[in-house]
Amino acid sequence: MRSDGPLVVAHRGSSAQLAEHTLAAYEKALVEGADGLECDVRLTRDGHLVCVHDRRLERTSNGRGAVSDRSLRDLDSLDFGGWKVDLPESADALVTTDRPYLDDKVRDAERRVLTFDRLLELFVDSGRPVQLYVETKHPTRWGGLVEQRVVASLRRFGLVPQHRSPDAADSTVVVMSFSPMAVRRLRELAPTLPAVMLFDGLPRLYREGTLPFGATIAGPGLHVLRSKPRFAERIHEAGNQLYVWTVDEPDDIKFVAELGADMIATNRPSDLLSYLER
Repeated sequence: MRSDGPLVVAHRGSSAQLAEHTLAAYEKALVEGADGLECDVRLTRDGHLVCVHDRRLERTSNGRGAVSDRSLRDLDSLDFGGWKVDLPESADALVTTDRPYLDDKVRDAERRVLTFDRLLELFVDSGRPVQLYVETKHPTRWGGLVEQRVVASLRRFGLVPQHRSPDAADSTVVVMSFSPMAVRRLRELAPTLPAVMLFDGLPRLYREGTLPFGATIAGPGLHVLRSKPRFAERIHEAGNQLYVWTVDEPDDIKFVAELGADMIATNRPSDLLSYLER
């Protein structure tokens, strides 16, 4: 898969407009034309992978406590989108708008917890070339079981290729983590999948563009590149690629595009695509 310029990756779906990690947010990102979909995955108490960013439930649902303490059935009873859904100003708009607010399927797509398998179903049925960027969250009580379950699901859907592509842009699935050990595990479990080493800061060990075993893509946050813009050049000089998160504002888009980012994660995929004139 190759586009003109950096790949546009929908960060937790089209999450500026719809609640993050909901089916509706990913469906919208696909309609908007995103090159890739990004998700975070965690394990429930009973061993199911769900797309939830935070360790705890309070920010993105009406539940409380840790995701890992709850069963999938528990999570399925919570509202993961009510905090983000914007109702129209008038009651008339509920029936005249092209968005059917009262439709049960829409309500489920915007509010139910999204399992990783359900996202994979949407992904494989998308009908066009698109990538999936899967982040495993750490630390977690489940340790390496998270990576094992992720790879098992990807294999079940036929998403682990037999041969590794030399260019991550041509891969269907990219895996990533802030944990070097998780990146190593992912590489060992599925050597044909490209891996991103994510950075919230920049350890001295990696400042010259080298990456830990298993990673061929550096994933610094925007704030990291703002403080150390030469890191982008060093990454490319070392033969690696650059994935930048999370880039929404025009000045930031211009900044990372000029640095030669290969993939840009954004909450506003339609805005980024418009800026890139695609």
